[in-house]
Amino acid sequence: MQTRFVRFLVVSALAVAGLTGCSDHQDESEANRQGVGAECAANNECQNGLVEREDVVDAVEQQQCLTEFSGGYCGIKNCQAHSDCPDGSLCVAHDNGSNYCFLMCIDKEDCNYHRSADNQANCVSSIVFVDDSVTSKACVPPSGS
Repeated sequence: MQTRFVRFLVVSALAVAGLTGCSDHQDESEANRQGVGAECAANNECQNGLVEREDVVDAVEQQQCLTEFSGGYCGIKNCQAHSDCPDGSLCVAHDNGSNYCFLMCIDKEDCNYHRSADNQANCVSSIVFVDDSVTSKACVPPSGS
């Protein structure tokens, strides 16, 4: 009898969690849906899609596996403006001399839904965006060796 009651409580808690929107944040933005920031080893592991920002709907350059970062990083290299990036990511002028579409974040947890513990990205505010009026943070992957 007690086992049945415990099972009922567990099933009820899971049902309530599902109804109240308890989920990981991976579906919140177009960038997350496209897997921007995901760990990768090859280009075919990265998704592609459309950039949809305000009145702009353009096909984006194909995401590629950016192997210059430890664990790889699915993203777009050589962006020139935030509008070159999927919604939920911004164009960052990285200190290695290239521009990348990096996932936006609030904290480190936002950066690592699709990354292993060995290759976690950090949520960083001390980076340079191509539009210096941006006051956001972005997920910066660890540099490759």
